Amino acid sequence: MDELLEKLSNARGVAGQEGEVRAILREELASHVEDITVDSIGNLIARKRGSNEEGQQRVMLAAHMDEVGGMVMRRNSDGTLNFRSVGGLDPRILPGKRVTIGASAVPGVIMRAPHAARSSKRVMPITELLIDTGGAGGIVPGDMVTFESSYEQYGQLLKGKSFDDRVGCYILAELLKSEFACELVGVFTVQEEIGLRGAGVAAYAVQPDVAVALEGTVADDLPRQEDISPTTELGKGPAISVMDRSAHADRRLVRILTETADAHDIPWQFKQPGVGGTDVGSIHLARGGVPAVAVAVPCRYIHTPAALMDPADVRDTIQLMSKALAGPLGRPLGAERS
Repeated sequence: MDELLEKLSNARGVAGQEGEVRAILREELASHVEDITVDSIGNLIARKRGSNEEGQQRVMLAAHMDEVGGMVMRRNSDGTLNFRSVGGLDPRILPGKRVTIGASAVPGVIMRAPHAARSSKRVMPITELLIDTGGAGGIVPGDMVTFESSYEQYGQLLKGKSFDDRVGCYILAELLKSEFACELVGVFTVQEEIGLRGAGVAAYAVQPDVAVALEGTVADDLPRQEDISPTTELGKGPAISVMDRSAHADRRLVRILTETADAHDIPWQFKQPGVGGTDVGSIHLARGGVPAVAVAVPCRYIHTPAALMDPADVRDTIQLMSKALAGPLGRPLGAERS
């Protein structure tokens, strides 16, 4: 896949510390948009006028720059570090994982605390885990902890950290390189993983007519004993949300996306309702309300150092959004609601 996606995946950007990701995107897009700015809390906002000068629809596309990780809380006398999660981390996968800490990217390994290692508990909470840096100095409380990982090809799939939501950032960047009749405002948001914070601020300022959040989402599609439908599946196209824990999608936008996909033979799937949350949760509440929907690329092992995704799903998401923006998504919505 594109070199940009590799750069974005490898970049370190735990929620609240998105500067490295922001710099990559700003350099990539500077020559492709009319205006690119950073707001007061760190959202990167790129604006592109459309070719239709009269009655333009203003479409906001959002993708969050931040990733899950940790924050150093205390340095102990033996040189180990206590830490807490920043965003949703599953403690079951943490022991033995390699991490980097702080601006200097000090290497460390997550370990069980000595008293916890003797415990009969099957899963250690994060409060009973430590980071061993071998006694390295220069680390202070508040330093961010990031998974150490590299972007690689695994057979037909791509492996990397932070595909949630660097894949959305990649898709948004590619869309901003194209021309559409509508006005396009691309917002690379901050602090999604800790409460959808940046998107609400941006939507209030941008005042879009409609909005789409571009995401990486859960693909729990491996065989299991229970007869339970997967949230999404790799290789079956972009996942369109109808409802998650943060918002109900505007059904007019859902219909536009599904009908556009069908008209152009683009594979697509519904994301299982009620799972997860996206920037739509705060965007749709801005000012007098914004019709919004989320479209996501399925990723296995999300929020881990080794997420997997199918590059065909990425390409299909770009194609779906391009066709929709060139068609009904780029025009004013009808009043009919369902």
